[in-house]
Amino acid sequence: MIDRTRAAAVEWLRRLPLLVGFIGLYVALDVASFIHPLHGLNITPWNPAPALGLVLVVRLGRIAWLPLTIAVVAAELVMRRSGLPSWQTLAPALVLAGGYFLLGRMLARRLAAGSLLNDRRILFAWWWRVAVGTFLISVVYLFALRVVGLLPSARWWVGLLRFWVGDGVGISIMMPLLWWLTSPRARGILRATVARPESLGYLLLASLTLWVAFGLSGQNGFKLFYLLFLPVVWAAARQGMAGAIVCAAFVQVGIIVAIRGLGYNAVSVAELQILAMAIALVGFFVAAAVDELRRTGQELRQSLRLAAAGEMAATLTHELHHPLTALSAYAGACEQLLERGEVGERLHSAIRCVLRESARTSEVVHRLQDFFRSGSPELESVTLEELVESAAAPYRLRAERSGIRLRIATMPELLLRVDRLQIEVVLRSLLGFAFDAVSDSPRQPRRVWLAAWKDGNDRVCLRIEDSGSGLSPDQVLRLFEPIAPSGSGKRQTGLAISRAIVHSHGGRLWAEAANHGVLKCELPVERQAEAPVPEPLPAAAS
Repeated sequence: MIDRTRAAAVEWLRRLPLLVGFIGLYVALDVASFIHPLHGLNITPWNPAPALGLVLVVRLGRIAWLPLTIAVVAAELVMRRSGLPSWQTLAPALVLAGGYFLLGRMLARRLAAGSLLNDRRILFAWWWRVAVGTFLISVVYLFALRVVGLLPSARWWVGLLRFWVGDGVGISIMMPLLWWLTSPRARGILRATVARPESLGYLLLASLTLWVAFGLSGQNGFKLFYLLFLPVVWAAARQGMAGAIVCAAFVQVGIIVAIRGLGYNAVSVAELQILAMAIALVGFFVAAAVDELRRTGQELRQSLRLAAAGEMAATLTHELHHPLTALSAYAGACEQLLERGEVGERLHSAIRCVLRESARTSEVVHRLQDFFRSGSPELESVTLEELVESAAAPYRLRAERSGIRLRIATMPELLLRVDRLQIEVVLRSLLGFAFDAVSDSPRQPRRVWLAAWKDGNDRVCLRIEDSGSGLSPDQVLRLFEPIAPSGSGKRQTGLAISRAIVHSHGGRLWAEAANHGVLKCELPVERQAEAPVPEPLPAAAS
């Protein structure tokens, strides 16, 4: 018990500067927002201070109850300019502080320590808790004021609406900003967001729309208030939650300045605040959807990268098989030569072969590591014929075993600058798709053709055709979708990865609708020699 008390005291002392600063800032916010107070009470249509109190409670937990209570009571005394606190001022203030503390504890159950309110489910759960919680706090607080005789019964409903609007708007607009400012990671995002040139654009647009709504329309600002949606939605769509928070707070401050400058009455201020909250919430939900879409895109790219790594691993298994087999053979030869006492050129030649195959194996593994780390291609010069022959080699045996005729036309003498392993993955994926199409089709004869020709001065086009049933226009449109439709399986995911790899090399990959399979891949050429006329393809299967 003594140890826990000592630990609590140490915690209080460690956080004392923060808590004192919170009390001062809370009182300052309450004083600054003391607009159109009903009967001189803390019932205003704009009240951002509770947002600061809720953030403190969510961040610190139970330790925040005392500074929150002190801040609420101090703000009540400062605004009412009373001397020593009386039970009439103290009791409602304690009720108010208790309500904010309970609401903060309720929000803490939903807002994880690292949550940035950029998830629509969390955002919606946070907002309806704020709406319901502030309504209940308003009812209890107004009832307490009525009991102590500070609020006439005839003004109870007016006070309830105005207080609920003030707290609801203040928390809905300011809590996300304060929440981000108290998170180091989110604070960095906000700082980077404000520093972008685009941020100046939507802030200037917000200033312009505020001037049009209030400067030109004056007291008729309601008529053009909808223009304020433009900068908030722009910021949300382009910069996600960070942009929406910055722009919504900027617009809210501008509205308060305009209200005070034009002398709006209390009813108009409450109505404008409801509209401001609607603008902010629309911006927040648009931003949450944008952030979710970006996270989904990142997750999808990572999934595609992992899937591509799987395809690459399958290729590397084949690539590693040959050098490892050769290493074993050369090592055995070296052992036999040593046993016979050979120390001449034959032994040195075998050792050089071992070194060469070891370097080849190391290069293959290094390429896989690079792909996992960055996914970027490692370019090298390779002839088209060599590339096609290496990619098609595994399918020659498959063609013999499955009774499929594989026909590869003479390749033009072209030199490509590509990542050899990645392009081999692409070609094998295309050939695999063609073989699967032929295997699934009852058509006879069963054939797969591969040809290439020069396309312009700096492009080469490879065409893979098969005697399968072909693709409809609708299937062509959906063939390269990352999320494969039901029944298309792993092979279609491989095509999506293949298209991404080809695009990263500056090429194109597409399919054509026909009564037989047609896939085409276009790649840039580094340079070329005089190439013979490509061998014509056999007539397509009907």
